[in-house]
Amino acid sequence: MTLTTSRRAAIFHGYRATPEDHWFGWLARQLNHAGIPAQIPALPDPAAPRRDSWREAVSAALGVPGRESIVIAHSLGCIAVLSHLASQDGPWSLGTLVLVSGFVDRLPALPVLNNFIGDGVDLSGIRDRVGSLTILRSDDDPYVPVGHTDRLAQLLQTSAVVVPGAGHFLATDGITSLPPALEAVTRCSGARPE
Repeated sequence: MTLTTSRRAAIFHGYRATPEDHWFGWLARQLNHAGIPAQIPALPDPAAPRRDSWREAVSAALGVPGRESIVIAHSLGCIAVLSHLASQDGPWSLGTLVLVSGFVDRLPALPVLNNFIGDGVDLSGIRDRVGSLTILRSDDDPYVPVGHTDRLAQLLQTSAVVVPGAGHFLATDGITSLPPALEAVTRCSGARPE
C-alpha cells in the first residue's frame, strides 16, 4: 500500500508536446506510485504557443506554490514556469523544482519561439524561494545549446546535471523515462526554503 503525502507534483511539457508525450506520463506514474499525486496540465496551442496563455495555464495549475509543491518542466515549459514564479507578488516558496533542457535565451535552432522567449525571465529572488533545485541537460541537445542551459543554471546559482546522449529529452531521442528527474524529486529529504 502506498502512503500519500501532502506533496503534490505538476509536470509541464514544452513546445509541440502534449501531456501524453515523451517521459511525462512515465514520471507521473512513478510519482503517483511513490504516493505523490502528479498532474500533467495541457498547455494551450503547443504548436503555436503564446507566453501569456502558457503562464496563465501554469498559474491555473500551480497557483501560489507552497513548500509541498513539486514542479518539473521541460524546455519551453521551463520559461512558462519561471515566468509564473517571477510574477508572484506575495510570499511563496517551492519545495522542489526540476528543469529539463531549460533556458531563458533565444534559440538559434527555433527562431519561431523568439516572441515567446522575448527578453527571457527576471530570475532574481527565485533561487532563494526554492528548497531543492535540479537542472538537467544533455550533452547533445540539437535545440537548446549547452551554454543556454548552463547559463540558466548559473543564473539560478547551481550547476546543470548532464545526462549523456539524451538529445532534447524527447521520445524520438529514445527518452520515454527519465530516472534523473524522478531521483531529483524523491531524494529531496524535505529541505524547504525558510
